[in-house]
Amino acid sequence: AINEEASSVNEEFQSTNEELLTSKEELQSLNEELTALNSQLQETLERQRLTSDDLQNVLYSTNVGTLFLDMELKIRFYTPAIKSLFSIIAGDIGRPLSDLQPIAADYELLRDARQVLIDEALIEREIEAPDDTYFLRRIFPYRAHNDKVEGVVITFADITDRKITAKALETAKLEAERANVAKSRFLSAASHDLRQPLQSLTLLQELLARNVQGEKPKRLLVRLEQTVGAMSGMLNALLDINQIEAGVVEAEHVLFPVERVLNSLREEFTQLAQSRNLTLHILHSAAIINSDPALLSQMIRNLLGNAIKYTRQGKILLGCRRRGNSLRIEVWDTGIGIAADQLHAIFDEFHQVDNVARERSLGLGLGLSIVQRLGRLLGHDVDVRSKPGKGSVFSVTIADPVTGTILTGECPAPAETGTIAEQRRCNIVVVDDDPDVLELLEQLLTGEGHSVSSATSAAEALNLATDGAMPPEILLTDYSLPGGTSGLELVQQLRARLSSPLPAIILSGDVSSETLAKVAAQDCVQLSKPVKPRELLAAIGRLCADQTPLRS
Repeated sequence: AINEEASSVNEEFQSTNEELLTSKEELQSLNEELTALNSQLQETLERQRLTSDDLQNVLYSTNVGTLFLDMELKIRFYTPAIKSLFSIIAGDIGRPLSDLQPIAADYELLRDARQVLIDEALIEREIEAPDDTYFLRRIFPYRAHNDKVEGVVITFADITDRKITAKALETAKLEAERANVAKSRFLSAASHDLRQPLQSLTLLQELLARNVQGEKPKRLLVRLEQTVGAMSGMLNALLDINQIEAGVVEAEHVLFPVERVLNSLREEFTQLAQSRNLTLHILHSAAIINSDPALLSQMIRNLLGNAIKYTRQGKILLGCRRRGNSLRIEVWDTGIGIAADQLHAIFDEFHQVDNVARERSLGLGLGLSIVQRLGRLLGHDVDVRSKPGKGSVFSVTIADPVTGTILTGECPAPAETGTIAEQRRCNIVVVDDDPDVLELLEQLLTGEGHSVSSATSAAEALNLATDGAMPPEILLTDYSLPGGTSGLELVQQLRARLSSPLPAIILSGDVSSETLAKVAAQDCVQLSKPVKPRELLAAIGRLCADQTPLRS
């Protein structure tokens, strides 16, 4: 029995030993798994350390001061750059933000931080620190991995350089605006002061042309007229570019036949082209366009003037051609042409092709700049193509902004005006503070048979017009009169005393839109100095024709 029990115990020991061996193997397998997991954990921890080090290096290397706050607005972390705005040390971690004393005056900081916790939306402000230093302060929510807001992040980016640049730009802009205003005032004053002697020269040239005999003196007078015309053109170009820059030129689009513009240019430039031995062809057109007649005429006039200046021999052609729903007005010439690298520069102010010596006969180089600016104002595209030594083609493209098509129809015949000799004579009061201009105007008008009374001031003109000796039928006055009285005020005073709508012509060196509007509001004729004698006599003739004669 003992032997059997011993055998049974032995079997149990063997079974237990097998179980222990099995457990040992399981423990060895588990140990291997734990070793593998430990290795993975060590790799993960190493990657996290590297990531943490990278983030810390990024945060510490940036010049953007950063504060991390928890939901109670206590400090969790900060970057060294924040020390330029807060007196903070490592022991301040865990303290409320309200305990810190900011160096810069930022009174909205805590309120903005609380608002970000509520709205979960970004808030940013510009903060001014001592020593003229500026920061862009931004507060945005701190979001955890589950997109839950667990605090706020506050950053302070130094924008001092940007503010300095912005201030410099603003200062430069103000200086440019002041310079532009000063330039406008100078050009306006210079225009007024220069137009007065030009007016004297224009009248003097006309009077001399009527009395001078002989071929040589007449040729000299023609050269004098050309010189005065060139001076007037340069002055008008300076004033035009100034007015366009100042925004005082306004376009008034109307429907009108383009032939009206072509006819006026044909009369104006035919003789000039012939004097330079050039052939000028201006083709007829039946198109009716939508544009501003005066401004469009100025554009084409500048293009024709340029073509004549830069064409030494050959011909110039002005014509219109349809392109789809648009009309192209083109000016062709056989001039010197323009190099490809100069095609854009020619529209710059004072830029001239092949005029290094700045010959005055070629103008100031403002014509094409005026054309381009007027084209933008009118909505007309301006284009150019050219071959050096062969010639150039400038074009202005016009489309009807309402229908998109060019209307066609019969062009009305220009109204015929009677000659000066057929027009009746009038009693005219002439007022100008310049004795030379006054004397020359008197000689011009008396030479046409008009009765003239001259005055150098508004008071003198009032006495002449109201003494009953010769009731005035027309007033011809300068806009600027001595004593602070304007020509328009004189018109009002005379009309009030005479109790009649006295016709008036205002001569002015100020051709600004404001002055033109004032003259038009008083129902007066405005002529810009230097006015050509023929234009002045034509205006007087029209006014005389509308008047009932006061004397036989």
